[in-house]
Amino acid sequence: MRAEKQPDMKSLLIEINEFSPTGSVEPQVPMSLHTSFRTGGRAEALVTAENESHLAQTLAVLHREQIPHLVLGSGSNVLIKDGGYRGVVIKLGSRFQEIETEGTQLTAGSATKISAAAKAAMEEGLSGLEFASGIPGSIGGGIFMNAGAYGSEVKEILVSATAMAKDGSRTYQLSGSDLELGYRRSAFQKSGDIILRGSFQLQPADKADIFARMKELLDRRNAKQPVQLPSAGSFFKRPEGYYAGKLIEDAGLKGLSVGGAQVSPLHAGFIVNNGEATTADILQLMRLIQNTVYDQFGVHLEPEVRILGED
Repeated sequence: MRAEKQPDMKSLLIEINEFSPTGSVEPQVPMSLHTSFRTGGRAEALVTAENESHLAQTLAVLHREQIPHLVLGSGSNVLIKDGGYRGVVIKLGSRFQEIETEGTQLTAGSATKISAAAKAAMEEGLSGLEFASGIPGSIGGGIFMNAGAYGSEVKEILVSATAMAKDGSRTYQLSGSDLELGYRRSAFQKSGDIILRGSFQLQPADKADIFARMKELLDRRNAKQPVQLPSAGSFFKRPEGYYAGKLIEDAGLKGLSVGGAQVSPLHAGFIVNNGEATTADILQLMRLIQNTVYDQFGVHLEPEVRILGED
């Protein structure tokens, strides 16, 4: 019995390039350039989807040929292994960064930085996104992971999300209650569909008060978190009844290094890249943390970061 012939990536990229804007298809792209950890090997290709039509066409081709693919926002919660990603990475272009307000509702494209959406809300005198103004991610990632900070979560203000089926065949809208938002989870983690934009219900407030609250939270973040070094934010999910950072610190691991990866001396819940880290360093440090915390406290720490690619 003859083995099924695998699709040729070069031919596939030629096909995608035929309907893509000039320069939006790149072969062999280092993922260290597109993730906040600044580590990771090469993806076989990177396609920058310029609009919904371009995204749908690209997804249709990849689905037809059963090519693995990853839709990447700001890359702030993703860790790509050193062997790279065997497939196509899709980045969402500028058309997915548009922000609109209507009354007290703000709608932002999924590639919009959460901080940019919070600033736009402030300029319109709309309160509710202040808690997220320091989160280093995109709107799509924030919905995908139900991002949260300072006691608030995306699910508290998200009215609806517009998405595209993973094969590019249709777009649809889900209300906030249909999104199954919980602690660092959403329905999109099961469906694999792509978030296009989200709409948030905010409240009128004085611009000066909103700005003051955002500044207060940003100052707190800058004082307590290692914002000057590459990382993926909080590396581990919060175990029920505990705080990951405190468990790691109590285990005596604060400041511990493996290669260029280090448990931040400023906040033990962060793993940082001191400049020369590989993904293998980060993963080895992750496992060391998990094993030590489990041995000492009987608590399993689960990564919040998505780990993808080839060893």
